[in-house]
Amino acid sequence: MAAEPGALALHEAARALAASVQPQVAAVLFVSAACTVALAALLAVLRLRPPWWCACPVCEAYLTASWAGEFDNLCDWYAHLLRASPAQTVHVHVLRNVLTANPATVDHMLRARFDNYPKGAPFSAILADFLGRGIFNVDGDAWLFQRKLAAAELASPALRAFAVRVVASELRSRLVPLLDSASREGRGRGRGRGRVLDLQDVFRRFAFDCICKISFGLDPGCLELSMPVSSFENAFDVASTLSARRATVPMQIIWRLKRFFSLGDERKLRDAVRLVDRLAEEVIRQRRKLGGVASGSDLLSRFMGSINDDKYLRDIVVSFMLAGRDTVASALTAFFLLLSDHPEVAAAIRDEVARVAGDADRLTASTFHKLKDMHYVHAALYESMRLFPPVQFDSKFAAGDDKLPDGTAVAKGTRVTYHAYAMGRMESVWGPDCGEFRPERWLRDGRFVPESPYRYPVFQGGARVCIGKELALMEMKAVIVAVVRSFDVEAIERSSRRPRFAPGLTATFAGGVPVRVRRRARESGDGPPI
Repeated sequence: MAAEPGALALHEAARALAASVQPQVAAVLFVSAACTVALAALLAVLRLRPPWWCACPVCEAYLTASWAGEFDNLCDWYAHLLRASPAQTVHVHVLRNVLTANPATVDHMLRARFDNYPKGAPFSAILADFLGRGIFNVDGDAWLFQRKLAAAELASPALRAFAVRVVASELRSRLVPLLDSASREGRGRGRGRGRVLDLQDVFRRFAFDCICKISFGLDPGCLELSMPVSSFENAFDVASTLSARRATVPMQIIWRLKRFFSLGDERKLRDAVRLVDRLAEEVIRQRRKLGGVASGSDLLSRFMGSINDDKYLRDIVVSFMLAGRDTVASALTAFFLLLSDHPEVAAAIRDEVARVAGDADRLTASTFHKLKDMHYVHAALYESMRLFPPVQFDSKFAAGDDKLPDGTAVAKGTRVTYHAYAMGRMESVWGPDCGEFRPERWLRDGRFVPESPYRYPVFQGGARVCIGKELALMEMKAVIVAVVRSFDVEAIERSSRRPRFAPGLTATFAGGVPVRVRRRARESGDGPPI
């Protein structure tokens, strides 16, 4: 009888233990069952049509990454394939993707058959977590609404004048003093070499400040954030990189499963997007705090006057950040990397600036007005973007069966991509010197002459042509004039002749672009040059 209480206690303890582990066991069984179902679904899809059954050399090289043995970047391999193709078009079957560098096909996609080549649901799904329903990720009425509202604001003389003041202020109070300070560090201590800067990071911060003021009517310094603004900018870069990486996966079900279970890159993307959301929410909150539509003439205030959905506003904010920060920074970084390898172009820019704007050091309203007369500066910027477009490629999804001008058959649902990076390296488009940085190719009797947007689709073309083009050109040319006439920028262990890119929605140089800045000898005095 004495053993019964002990046995009873042991029995109760066992029951308690079983009850305590039951939820964990149930969770393990649920996850195991879910994984089994997912695996079964994947195997079923593979039995139906496994994309990597394609045995063509292009698909094999893509799937095995054997192209990396010869090329530093995927975009360079694509450019090689497109140059070798008589039609300037190739088909990567495992991605169900037709790539082209044929100007006639670009015209066909962006103008002649525009209605048949929307962004499409597959593309929107890839970027939905990051860009949501923003202008770069929608079609139809949603796209048209955002475009009309933004175009009307960007065309207004008031906003253009405001943008000039913002860019001038950012140059005068932030960018030029930063470069001047970096050029002076080390002086007097026998080195005279100056501090190393990551030019890509410098231009991203500059462009971020400009877009926040121009598009949102806010100085980033006024945002009440729990972390430094740089942390949110880094999250923005991570979200861009990982969103772009989704498009390289042969089957969407792969990244969708990882997203469902919050694994690997998808977990990192989720965390990055949460930070981006907090940044956008704070921008909207501060705009409302300052009076919103009642007091602002900025882009965000215009949208707030028509939209009451904060999630929709968040998507619009993120899209304009992407357009105003990443593309401008990418173009400027590539420009100065090229200039480091081509000092003769920098000398020609200084000659034109002195001839058109005079030798005055300060960047004034008059200087901005004269930017339009600096044809060589304009040509050098266009030539830089020919070789290094901020957006290397752009994809659409065929809404119906079609045949491209080169004879390529396109089935409904096929992804069709025009590759701006490859187009800038096509002898058939730009001649045998297509690999050279030669601004003179854009000049006729000293004046800039543009090319067809379907030969040079850096700003897209047709109905989707970039509505912020003139604003971006003004900002970039102002930076070029201010920096080139006052500083020499020397890239360190980087060259435009063999760049390395990181994945992203915009062209990003892997590891940044470290530079040293030297104040030009003709500058005198101790203060910043402008």
